[in-house]
Amino acid sequence: MDVIQEGFDVFLQDGEKSFGAVRQVRKDEIVVYVEAAGDFEVPFSAITDVHAQKVLLDTARLTPKLVQAIHAAHNREDPNIP
Repeated sequence: MDVIQEGFDVFLQDGEKSFGAVRQVRKDEIVVYVEAAGDFEVPFSAITDVHAQKVLLDTARLTPKLVQAIHAAHNREDPNIP
């Protein structure tokens, strides 16, 4: 695993659209900004991979509130804009 740094994009799966970015790296967790929802604390145990400045998370290890925010992250975007 690469070392996580602030600014890395965050995903549930590689190849999907990013839903947010790492704001802070702490001792046992990262703080992730989720578009249209704000900051969420994510324990290192929920991280499945880190590569190419991407952080991938395991949905099963996230809080329901964070999962809901992730699924709503792109709701305000215009679907006609790539």
